Amino acid sequence: MTRTNLSRCSELTAVLAVLALLVAAVAPAAAVSVEQTDVPETGEVDSQVTATVTLTELYGTYETWQLAGQTGLQNVTWTVTFVNQAGNQIRQESYDGQNFTGATVDIDEGTAEVRVRVTGTVPAIEEYSYDPQQSFTLLALDQTREGGTSTDLASVSATHYTADSREARQALQSASAAIDAAGNPAEARETFQSAVSAYNAGNFDNAIRLANNAEEEAAQAQSSQQRTQLILYGVGALVVLGVLGGGAVLFLRSRGDGYDKLG
Repeated sequence: MTRTNLSRCSELTAVLAVLALLVAAVAPAAAVSVEQTDVPETGEVDSQVTATVTLTELYGTYETWQLAGQTGLQNVTWTVTFVNQAGNQIRQESYDGQNFTGATVDIDEGTAEVRVRVTGTVPAIEEYSYDPQQSFTLLALDQTREGGTSTDLASVSATHYTADSREARQALQSASAAIDAAGNPAEARETFQSAVSAYNAGNFDNAIRLANNAEEEAAQAQSSQQRTQLILYGVGALVVLGVLGGGAVLFLRSRGDGYDKLG
């Protein structure tokens, strides 16, 4: 290899080394991993629920940091458990209230996993919504550092309902399925939208009545479509029979004419 080629190889190696250092410098550190161990998707108002998440890969960014949490649940108790690599509990902390701060995660303590459990009652519904269904913040966690820096780790929402709103929602869902099966007839769809408006206003009795009406209208429209199809099939069959019958008559006549000429 010539001196020129060696020089070029050396320059290329140096450039690649610099690029590698730059990439390493700007590459984002691995984020804390959050697994939803036991998280309900929905809950009835005033019922008690519990949600649990597990944090791993704790030290991608910092070797010491604080954990903070928020929830929309009421009458809340938080339990934060620190576990080492062997799966043994190091310590456990408890907090009351919708917010907590200051749960310290420290690599020197040997913490490899943090389990966060929140227990509370499902809050009242301030505003109803059919689609998307009304929801609240079940669990939100932040990674915080001294000096005010904060990183969102997890935000989990859950839907909530009352017995009356659930009954109305089930009626609306049944009506929606019937309307789709009927090909989305305009009258049924309009009635359904009125039912949704009643649901959003919290007027569940009216929502159920209108949803049932919409479902009946969809069934009637579907039945009418089926009758129309049967009629069209019948007319088509009669046309085919007429064509076949006419063809047979012409065929017989042509054969008769042939016989007359031969006779």
